Amino acid sequence: MRIFHFNRSLLLAVMIFALAGTSSAGIIFSIGIAPPPLPIYEQPLCPGDGYIWTPGYWAYDDVSGYFWVPGTWVLIPEPGLLWTPGYWGWEGAVFVFHEGYWGPHIGFYGGINYGFGYFGVGFAGGYWDHDRFFYNRAYSHIDHVTNVYNKTVVVNKVYVSYNGGAGGITARATAEEEAAMRDRHIPPSSIQIEHRQTASTNRELFESVNHGRPAIAATARPGEFGGRDVVHAQSAAPHYTPPTARGAAPEARANAPSRSGNPYHPNDLEPLSRPAPVNSGNAKADRQYQQQQDKLFAKQQQERQQLQQKQEREHQQFQSRPNPQKQQQLEQKHQQQTQQLQQRHASEQRQLESKAPQTRRR
Repeated sequence: MRIFHFNRSLLLAVMIFALAGTSSAGIIFSIGIAPPPLPIYEQPLCPGDGYIWTPGYWAYDDVSGYFWVPGTWVLIPEPGLLWTPGYWGWEGAVFVFHEGYWGPHIGFYGGINYGFGYFGVGFAGGYWDHDRFFYNRAYSHIDHVTNVYNKTVVVNKVYVSYNGGAGGITARATAEEEAAMRDRHIPPSSIQIEHRQTASTNRELFESVNHGRPAIAATARPGEFGGRDVVHAQSAAPHYTPPTARGAAPEARANAPSRSGNPYHPNDLEPLSRPAPVNSGNAKADRQYQQQQDKLFAKQQQERQQLQQKQEREHQQFQSRPNPQKQQQLEQKHQQQTQQLQQRHASEQRQLESKAPQTRRR
């Protein structure tokens, strides 16, 4: 799995070194497309004492895009340690993944509601009492575990998976979280890294295949992606949209390479631009022509939006029963629809421009 996706711009190169020098955890770069929302799934049964829950998250491969790393129960490296999940954050030109870590306190993880005790701040799934870890039954699927308690908190059902940027979580680190980030940290264990690498080789876990609903949402132990303890996602998030609809933020678009000449969806097209006003010397004719231009612009914008929404609805139909062959056929169909729309709009614009008022000779 390739974990770095580098923009060719000098600005991003500077950002990489600046962030690498200031972050206490690993950083992984993505393109300017926001990560998918978190899928809805249940937690598998805890294998026993000494395990702590590490929530699932979207990782990134610079060839195939986002893929799901299933949530899993992990043996605690040493008494007293807690897991601070990683998170995606918008850094002004790209989304950056801040790697999770082990430490004596829970640090900032973007305010992301990963569920199962990780509700954006701290951890409600358990706590340490000297060398014994107590599990909260309210948010931990446990059975043969010795130390338990029950305590609920108010939870908002938000499935956004990133901090900052358009549509992202707006949380900022508290004083306690900033202090926790200065604690002694232990990076993800080798078994956690192997768990992520295994996920990167499973095509069913890539968003391009599962459309926000991974077949393997969680596992009882790291790397065990088969068997009765595997949990499937119940559904994608309620407001899931494909990558083309999550588009890059304006800053990312400014530094992004030009779009392909073979767009698949209306959101892949260059934005429509309003023609410059005509000054033929005939005020009435110029005004009528400008009204015609505005009317055509509004019509074409609406047709783009309608086709985009129609294609997104068709994508949603594959969430319950993924079929790679039919999905490829659907993408080809969408590409043809989009190109036909683009060609028709260009023809309409040329026809209208042929009727533009001619400049009066003096």
